Amino acid sequence: MSDRSYVTVSDEERDQLILDHMPLMHHIVTQLYVDIPGGTPREDLEGFAMLGLIGAADSWDPGRGLKFSTFAYPRIRGAILDELRRMDFLPRGRRERVRELDRFVQGYEQEHGAPPSPEQIASGMKLTEDEVDEILQSARAALRASLDDGPSSELGNLIADPRCEDPLGTAEFDEMRGLLAEAIASLPEREQSVITLYYAEELLLKEIGEILEVTESRVSQIHSRALYRLNTYMEAKVGQA
Repeated sequence: MSDRSYVTVSDEERDQLILDHMPLMHHIVTQLYVDIPGGTPREDLEGFAMLGLIGAADSWDPGRGLKFSTFAYPRIRGAILDELRRMDFLPRGRRERVRELDRFVQGYEQEHGAPPSPEQIASGMKLTEDEVDEILQSARAALRASLDDGPSSELGNLIADPRCEDPLGTAEFDEMRGLLAEAIASLPEREQSVITLYYAEELLLKEIGEILEVTESRVSQIHSRALYRLNTYMEAKVGQA
């Protein structure tokens, strides 16, 4: 057992930690807000996040050698998700639609060897394309919140942010980056704009909405649909390799 004593910070240092890491808190809120279906005000998420930040400042032990930002990140994010789960932010009806989508996508892929496009989902499930966008957005929200009855791993992979685990500069990373650029170029114009503005220009959803003259919620839905297309495209390309 270690005899290392717990290191505390003063009240002034604690308050300064909170002030200095407000940008981190806002960043986490923005990350999650993009996937939360309409109905949960951003101000509420900010409040949940602040509780997580304060809790992190109260319990941080600098003697452990861990940066405060590294320590605080999962606690801020966890505080938001815990409260969303408690509120049951994704109603039962939306979860059932996600399960229906999940079953359709898996059945279509088993029959055709590839996931369906958003247009094929709409046709096969007898939905409008806007309704498909809403379900994809709900599926991403369930995935990010790690809901027990969220999407399957197969559907989850199709709506997650594409990422590469390989170190920067390796041949695998360069190949994946090239595939991602190719996939983005294949997107319809509006979806390509949302992905570029969000990831490359790092604009907020509200700012993207002003540029495209649509609501912030609509931008979130377009973002979910674009990620689904990107992952479908990359899955097909990797499968051909």
